[in-house]
Amino acid sequence: MKANLGSLKNICIFIFILLGILSASKLDELKFSFDFSQFFPEEDPDLAFYDTYVEEFGTDDNFLLIAVKNKPSVFQQDFLNSFQSFSKDSKGFKYVLESNSLTTLSYPLKTSFGYTTLPIVHIDDTSQYEKDWRKIQEDSLFVNVLIDEKRESLVLALQTEDNLDYKQSGVLLDDIRASLKKHNLTAYHILGRAFFYEAIVKMQKSEVLTTTIVASILVFIILLLVYRSIPVVLISVFSIAMSLLLFMGLLAALGKELNAMAAFYPVLMLIVGTSDVIHLTDSYIRKLQSGISRYAAIRSSLKEVGMTTLLTSVTTAVGFVTLLSSRLVSIQEFGVNAAIGVLVAYTTVVLLTASLLISLPEKKLIGSRSVSAKWVNYLLQLNTFTKKHPKSIILGTVVFTLFCFLGIYLIKTDYEFKQALPARSKIASDFVFFQENYAGFRPLEIAVMSADTHKVTDFEVAQEIEKLLSHLKNIKSIGNLQSANLPYKIINKANNLNSSAFFSLPDDKETFEKYKKDARRLARKQLGRFINSNETVARINGKLQDVGTDSLKIVYNSIDRFAKTKLDTTLITVKVTGKSILLDKNSEYIRSSLLQGLLYGLLLIGIIMAFVFRDMKIFLISLVPNVLPILFAGAILGFLGIPLEASLSVVFAIVFGIAVDDTIHFLGKYKLGITQGLSKEAALEKTFVQTGRALVITTIILFFGFMVMLFSIHQPSITIGLIISVTLVTALILDLLLLPVLLRKLL
Repeated sequence: MKANLGSLKNICIFIFILLGILSASKLDELKFSFDFSQFFPEEDPDLAFYDTYVEEFGTDDNFLLIAVKNKPSVFQQDFLNSFQSFSKDSKGFKYVLESNSLTTLSYPLKTSFGYTTLPIVHIDDTSQYEKDWRKIQEDSLFVNVLIDEKRESLVLALQTEDNLDYKQSGVLLDDIRASLKKHNLTAYHILGRAFFYEAIVKMQKSEVLTTTIVASILVFIILLLVYRSIPVVLISVFSIAMSLLLFMGLLAALGKELNAMAAFYPVLMLIVGTSDVIHLTDSYIRKLQSGISRYAAIRSSLKEVGMTTLLTSVTTAVGFVTLLSSRLVSIQEFGVNAAIGVLVAYTTVVLLTASLLISLPEKKLIGSRSVSAKWVNYLLQLNTFTKKHPKSIILGTVVFTLFCFLGIYLIKTDYEFKQALPARSKIASDFVFFQENYAGFRPLEIAVMSADTHKVTDFEVAQEIEKLLSHLKNIKSIGNLQSANLPYKIINKANNLNSSAFFSLPDDKETFEKYKKDARRLARKQLGRFINSNETVARINGKLQDVGTDSLKIVYNSIDRFAKTKLDTTLITVKVTGKSILLDKNSEYIRSSLLQGLLYGLLLIGIIMAFVFRDMKIFLISLVPNVLPILFAGAILGFLGIPLEASLSVVFAIVFGIAVDDTIHFLGKYKLGITQGLSKEAALEKTFVQTGRALVITTIILFFGFMVMLFSIHQPSITIGLIISVTLVTALILDLLLLPVLLRKLL
């Protein structure tokens, strides 16, 4: 038997080292991504409509805005010349389809010889600057779009190719920065998809590296404090590091893309792996101290702890698999990847840690202070407390539950996009700059569909669109509105000496039809951006301020209500669409998918526990201390005023999946004591002494492990780390106080 285990040990170590080398070679193939569509609810009718809309008009986030500052005023000739040169350069940038700024655009003017153009800014004539500025203010077409109200910055607006990837975004941004530097334009802000992509992926890479290093150091320190044995700590750290390496290598081999939640993987692997290592190592050392040989001790530990740890790993994985019930692709992928990671950690820890432990002589391990008299005394005192004060514990639990429900009632979903941006970063400051000085970042898309045989180019339909535009202009959070009517209004103005008073639709149908012909001839490309090929759908687009999802929902409802009650529905129907409204719909789905996912999780874990323990009462008892931490996590969100959004939904799966572990270990040891013929009290006493310590240690590691997220520059990650840390401590307290009371009362 000893020879067999010895050869198996060597084979295991060799296989894991080989797999580790293969995984390390795959790490450079890991892909990082940040795509807003990951956060769209699947099988949603609004998403289906948007996909059709995109086929007609392209995506609504294919823009990049570069605001260049020049205080006290942009109307300085040197600056305007530099900005114009930069604007001209941009027309040659790779992946740029269109480039517009005040220095390159012009006003059309109808003369007796036909249409000509007037510059918006007379760069070479400084005496015209004040007159140019007054004209820009009168038109109001460019204020807060291409120039701010204080005239301290100008914007270059680029239309890019759709769905640029990370590499393409980097190429474009390099061109922009090189050109800005060449023209000595150093004070600038950038906003748009390409810039978000670059910044978020950079953050993801930094987060994964930081959390891995900090969590590893933390685990090493805690294990050293617990075991006081360098060999034991090195074995544990090596096993955990190997499980993380194999997991990341597996993700790379499977071609998985790491999204904004990738920073959780190192922490999860280190936490889950450490928990498994401690339970196995504790059991093994305790058996060695009782005088059992190495090989007999490892067999006994694997039989005793291995099955319980397998059960906890499966239930933790099930907790993550419940995220498949989410309609958001990014959450689904996180759930699947995390479940794979938990099982990889279990396999690695059980096989590799066991192989390494029996490679060390007993004297290297027995000397480590794995079980001290102090631990035993504290745990026995805790058991006595639960025996003496059951009513107080039950009453406290009831009050705590009511407290949790109150907090859950206070949960809000008024989420702002800027909360997802890295703290104190260039992208965050640029985002705030555009929020405060321009129309905002969130794209607003409104589809106007003609009814029956009408076309969106009909005069009557154009008038209805104009009514809608007037309503939209009165909504404070909307700006930079453009529509199919814009070319007609510009041509009307051009035919009336470029007077701002005529920036409107013509008053009569005959004039409109005449200008429509001019627009088709002179502004075909512009019309193509706002009207589909068969003239049945017109596009209105604009920008929304980041005022929070609840406030934006009021805006969307206001548009719908106006369209249904104030517009002629025999001519047109109106639908708000675009990526912004799809992202905002997350909040509606998160609550329902959370509840659904947790119910699935309870059902699956219930089936597993009922099958293992073969006792319905034990299953029911186990639910109470595991549901309460989830309620507490929700209560924290409510009391702290943290809005519920997509990435926070993983909190509940993590809390549920990991909290169940402690309960299973506790119940498993208790059930084992009962089957060995011990009385209820003796079984509880043995459970506290032999399992209580491991539960406390693993929770301490879990607590500090997730507190590592406080080092994050990503606000949702900080929130998640804080909430999980606190709720897992709550889960431990409930397992050690409430569970014994329930076992005594109900069994």
